[in-house]
Amino acid sequence: MNFGTNEFTLLSDEQTFGSRKIDVIEQMGGMCAITDFAILLGGYVSDDYHVSDDSSLRGRTGWWYLSSSDGDGDVRDVIKAGDCSCTRAGKRSGSIRPVLPFSNISDISVNGVKGRHGFLEVEYGEYPQYAVDTNLGRILDDLFQAGVLRKTGKTYTTDSRRWNANSERFSPVQHEEFEYNGKRYVRVKSNDTGENFKISNGVTVHPGMYVWLEVSPIKWIVDDKAKMLVSKTLLASGIRFCNDRQYNGDFKNTEMYQYLNTCFAKDMVPSVIKEMTPEEKKQYEEEQKRLEKRRNPYGLKFGQVSEEQIIKGAIESGVAVFLHGPSSEGKSARVKQIDPDCVIIYLRNATPESLNGKSVYNSETGEMIDVKPSWLKKIEAKCESEPDRMHIVFLDEITNALPSIQGIAFNIVLDREVNGIWKLPENARIVAAGNDMKDSLAANQLAEPLFNRFAHVYIKTTTESWLKWASEHNIHPAIYSYIAYKKGETLRSKYDGEKPNADPRKWEMASKMLYATGSPEMLRALVGEDITREFVQFCNQQVITLDDVINGNYTDRDIQNLNTAERYATTMGLSQVEEEHLDKVRGFVTGLGAEFGAIFDALWIQGDESRLERIAEAKLAEMPGGGIRK
Repeated sequence: MNFGTNEFTLLSDEQTFGSRKIDVIEQMGGMCAITDFAILLGGYVSDDYHVSDDSSLRGRTGWWYLSSSDGDGDVRDVIKAGDCSCTRAGKRSGSIRPVLPFSNISDISVNGVKGRHGFLEVEYGEYPQYAVDTNLGRILDDLFQAGVLRKTGKTYTTDSRRWNANSERFSPVQHEEFEYNGKRYVRVKSNDTGENFKISNGVTVHPGMYVWLEVSPIKWIVDDKAKMLVSKTLLASGIRFCNDRQYNGDFKNTEMYQYLNTCFAKDMVPSVIKEMTPEEKKQYEEEQKRLEKRRNPYGLKFGQVSEEQIIKGAIESGVAVFLHGPSSEGKSARVKQIDPDCVIIYLRNATPESLNGKSVYNSETGEMIDVKPSWLKKIEAKCESEPDRMHIVFLDEITNALPSIQGIAFNIVLDREVNGIWKLPENARIVAAGNDMKDSLAANQLAEPLFNRFAHVYIKTTTESWLKWASEHNIHPAIYSYIAYKKGETLRSKYDGEKPNADPRKWEMASKMLYATGSPEMLRALVGEDITREFVQFCNQQVITLDDVINGNYTDRDIQNLNTAERYATTMGLSQVEEEHLDKVRGFVTGLGAEFGAIFDALWIQGDESRLERIAEAKLAEMPGGGIRK
């Protein structure tokens, strides 16, 4: 990509809020996600506001500078909610959203991807942006401390001044770039803002803490009408806008302009890593092995683990596990995923006899005979028929049980023994579930001795996990697409005891009703009238149909005229395509934006192994020509 003598700049007040507002801002708004690099350099990050397409830590917004003056000596800026404001020009806590004008759209490679708002998005240049996970960070730290982490020879320049040093001139600090396993990383010291804050890998950073960031391609949004590339994220901060107390709007005479067109322009050019000599490679590998032994003498596995992994780990190790969470969070479903044929005991309705068995008088012998409870007979039979497999005894609704029943359950959990007589089979495992008192009026406090006999997992169904589950369990595509479109806002609604409310279980029921009746209006009996009304509107939208795509019966203007909801609805309809037309239809959906491509894949696969392989092949075929990297 060649832009000749074009220089980096910032958006103006008029381009962002005025009569000359560019299309990118008109459609996407002023909220902009902030990178970890900008946060670490002292940029403000909001925990309350996220960009519309990303509710994760990466989607949090910051505030960013414009190139305009407010007329009273201050610089215009865009705050966390996307609104216009102004600030003193000497401040360093604002972030930088670079803009690069171009003269001809043909300068930009056609391999860009259409984003969710219909704009072409391209990758141009590279920059440190997001933190690595904690395990990789530990490895990089060890290699760095040992002095064997390879330097690429490239550095990134920022200001070494403290975030509130408004009266001090620019004092450069260099962040060296290192290479590890073919990727590049930068070690950055957090600017001393006096506060702790969380970055995208979930780590809470304190002042002066070092963090490893991966160098990755910069994503730009193409505004064809305004002929400019606009950075999709806030890339840097900690740079004073200008040294004058009164900013008069002459952007080319500011420190910010100088920084963008010297330091930033140079830094974003990707480094070229030379190949190791055989001797260097051998020494490097030997040093890595030595450090790995020192770093992990016990051979442990480090990294984030999911709720499901903790549950499986407890079951495999023979530790009883307790699943907490409100009704409808899928606690039972998680157990059944591990053991579909588990033995379930509903403790809310249990009696001492149903749990412990009973004694029956034998009139012939004059003795009492102990009779096993039916659940114990079932688990014994399962464990005996499949001795190499673990079988679960699921104590459901344990917090809704009477204290006397909880006491009996305690003995089963503690001693793995029933009625002091019968031992549970060796390959039997115990899982319990219940609502906490804050989640259910019918819940009882779990006795401390019983509580302490469990490993505890707190279940919270996220939008992402529900969508993944829904894609594997044939949830109706209209419901899947609607929940994805709403970013999970309607996955749940408040329960008031008077009207139906939405929750993950209700949406599963709604899917069954929609498949059976084909009438979305009926869902008001499950999720309430307000959500149903909105769902009906979502389903009843203008779309580009499957026949339109297969036969090429559409224009670029038809695509551009689709709003976000219509793109979701179009994707939903196209997911019904037969395999013979998959490549053509999938290519069309990918053009709507990467988000819609991911939704299409999930809807089309629907948990089918052969379809999963087919999509994997399609993705593999796309890899050589995918993306833009210069």
